[in-house]
Amino acid sequence: MPAYSEQEIIAGCREKNRASQEQLYKTYYSTFLKVCARYAKNMQDAEQLLNDGFLKIFTQIDNYRHTGSFGGWMQRIMVNTCLDFLRGTAFKEELKMHVNSVPAEESNISVSNQAIEQMDFKELVKMIQGLPSMTRTVFNLFVFDGYNHKEISEQLSISEGTSHWHVHQARNLLQEKIKKSEQQNLSYEAKRI
Repeated sequence: MPAYSEQEIIAGCREKNRASQEQLYKTYYSTFLKVCARYAKNMQDAEQLLNDGFLKIFTQIDNYRHTGSFGGWMQRIMVNTCLDFLRGTAFKEELKMHVNSVPAEESNISVSNQAIEQMDFKELVKMIQGLPSMTRTVFNLFVFDGYNHKEISEQLSISEGTSHWHVHQARNLLQEKIKKSEQQNLSYEAKRI
């Protein structure tokens, strides 16, 4: 398949051209799978979210007005698709269980950069997927997608304090998981010697 410019792909997708849709899908597949994987509990859900997101992109492509980047427009749709999925009943039940307060003092998280650098993407995503649903969602919105606490509180109908709490909680849980992984790697290396 010959390479097409972004504008040609957009025009083809607007005409519902299957080849253009396939080109767009293949071009952004891995990028958006990573986005969906951060929000999903497992890779099967991430793949379903990815496909749902692309379906929305294909059906809403006429709404893209060429203001801002096309990739950014599509990423917003992917994130919103993930948020819609997470707004299900299990997510709402978890929301009711959390406290609406900020920890008195947010601690600085200090995890060895070397430990993080040695992790592969799959291992890091698995750790993020292991976070409680609401905590994972708030953490993703804040850290990866650049939302501020006010925007998160509006998106998820929680207080800003609760948003702060979830980011703090996610950092603590991830710090514990990374340290545990680092200790396991050191133990393994010691046994090899």
